[in-house]
Amino acid sequence: MDTYSTYDGLGLANLIKTKQVSPQELIDAAFKRLEEVNPTLNSVIRTRKEKVMKEAETVSIEDQPFAGVPIVLKDISQAIEGEPLTAGAKLLMQNIAKRDSNFVSRLRKAGFLFIGQTNTPEYGLKNITEPAVYGPTRNPWNTDYSAGGSSGGSAASVASGVVPIAGASDGGGSIRIPASFTSLFGLKPTRGRTPVGPGVGRQWQGASIDFCLSRTVRDSAAMLDLLQTIQPEAAFQVPLFPGSYLEEIQKNHNRKFKIAFTTESPVGTPVSDEAMQAVHNVAKWLEEQGHAVVEQSNSVDGIRLMENYYLMNNGEISAMVIDMEKALGRPITANDMEIVSWVINVAGKSVTAAEFTNSLAEWDIAAAQMAKFHENYDFYITPATAFPAPKVGELTQNQQEIEELMKVTDLIKTEQQKLVYDMFLPSLTYTPFTQLANLTGQPAISVPTHLTSNGLPLGVQFIAPKGREDWLLWMAAQLEQSDLWVGMEGNPLFK
Repeated sequence: MDTYSTYDGLGLANLIKTKQVSPQELIDAAFKRLEEVNPTLNSVIRTRKEKVMKEAETVSIEDQPFAGVPIVLKDISQAIEGEPLTAGAKLLMQNIAKRDSNFVSRLRKAGFLFIGQTNTPEYGLKNITEPAVYGPTRNPWNTDYSAGGSSGGSAASVASGVVPIAGASDGGGSIRIPASFTSLFGLKPTRGRTPVGPGVGRQWQGASIDFCLSRTVRDSAAMLDLLQTIQPEAAFQVPLFPGSYLEEIQKNHNRKFKIAFTTESPVGTPVSDEAMQAVHNVAKWLEEQGHAVVEQSNSVDGIRLMENYYLMNNGEISAMVIDMEKALGRPITANDMEIVSWVINVAGKSVTAAEFTNSLAEWDIAAAQMAKFHENYDFYITPATAFPAPKVGELTQNQQEIEELMKVTDLIKTEQQKLVYDMFLPSLTYTPFTQLANLTGQPAISVPTHLTSNGLPLGVQFIAPKGREDWLLWMAAQLEQSDLWVGMEGNPLFK
């Protein structure tokens, strides 16, 4: 068990199938590791040790690809029947899931054992994980820094060796951002590829998906084989990939791809020299492999894209608050929410149905622009994040900033929308590249190919046309064998 953390998910599953270890032994090892690192990292906010030990006794190891493998799930959207699902929110501290989500049900059928739930910012709205109710999650590479968000708890759990795979979700980069900050592999599949619901057909109007974070490409490929689905009740559908993603990454392809890259922020914010170097290093490696690589940005208006993204957030949170008020039988006040959630909620109340509809129509325009772009280029490469991880607390509002933001109720509609943009600008400066794929519905990855001079990871993002996760996984598998790939060797909390 001293080597537990060196195995990926498929490796642990093979140990169980060949009867070298038992599921109970793996659960013991996972909890031992969790007890060592969680007091420092605060990645897991709730465990289910007694329950999962009983579940380990009955798990079938015959035909389940991940039978007996421990996993943690994100405390938002990934509901486990009978367990709390709080979304990092004060208002949901007493919320108990009535049933497994469709995503969790698929994982359970695959033999995964759920050892706990991971920290997330309130309602998944931030690119850091510092909810008031649970406190900040720290980066295993340097605990002065954030693990990112909103899947920060999941990322820290994998990057510290607690589990090889963690449930995660991505509505604006929430898989790829923490992957970049913690040197993990992070895939956001095509919109409609993985299960949603029950009762939810369009998470964040299709911007948000559920998937995972992993250390190895093959684990994510196997997870996509497991999770890809066509749900008749879901709002979005994508044809099933006819082969196996896991088998695809093992093939020797002779195809040479056409690749465009940029290091310019789509919203005009600064980009670090380290992020630019990371992209240039990957571009050089791709050219050495015989691919055609050019520097070329897309035609999407990045600032307008973010305005539409925030408008969607405003409407979604405001609608959620209305539902909560009905359930609670009382008005929800600023004291019930963190300041970011409150400002978005207030701003959402002034958005008309026509404005919301027109905003979504602009998503489709961006999708059409990117589809045209991909007629010429197979991949679009950018930094995954413009900078390595911020320090813990750096992007959380101080009291003076909170007091200024509380004036949102005194503003007219246009001023409220500007306030939302300005409120997020410091965090957007760190992560301006990821939201594009969420609004267009394209698949995208963050690959761990760079370590900064002060020892912090920084990922590179690849975006592909809709439905081409096979391309992304194959390319990532090639990079995984290169000298560029940054494993866990320099991570002081991984063993």
